[in-house]
Amino acid sequence: MNEDLPLRRHTASMRRMAFIIGTVVLLISPEIFSSYNHFQISSGEVVSSAPTFQSPGSSSSGEVDPRFFAIIQEASDRYGVEPALIQAIIMAESSYNPKAISRRGARGLMQLMPATAKALGVEDSFNPEHNIHGGVRYFKRLLDRFDGDVSMALAAYNAGSRKVREYKGIPPFKTTHFYIKKVFSYYNRYKTGPDRV
Repeated sequence: MNEDLPLRRHTASMRRMAFIIGTVVLLISPEIFSSYNHFQISSGEVVSSAPTFQSPGSSSSGEVDPRFFAIIQEASDRYGVEPALIQAIIMAESSYNPKAISRRGARGLMQLMPATAKALGVEDSFNPEHNIHGGVRYFKRLLDRFDGDVSMALAAYNAGSRKVREYKGIPPFKTTHFYIKKVFSYYNRYKTGPDRV
């Protein structure tokens, strides 16, 4: 028996393991960096729009879950917000995970904070219909408050209206600027792509 055979097998096993680990790292690295970009420290507080809990049914590929098409269209018709914009906000907020919960406690598809959900009359933030209608109603209010300026409304949705008023424009938070770009990126995709509602 060749004495080098066990050593060769061990080396081959180690190479396979290194390849697998390297592949896994490459696959998750964009997600790690993307999650990191969601955070901004402001006045000693960590602000995050990134959901921390993802169920197996959530999407990270940017595909719109067709289960929600009818609800999105209904909310669009009711509140006068483009379906592609609603889709983009949902994707940026929760990756279409109706059970998403952020580190700050925002819940559901459109990541409604409990106090906001209560003020909007949302009974169950994890119910897609309640969440989408509440989130779109809230976003429509922001659009009206900022004279139809979508960027300002998105900034307020992400950082809060108080911060937008305080800075008299989009707050200088990297996460908020990143969020707005991300929403517009998805919006442009959904407006012309196969995922149109």
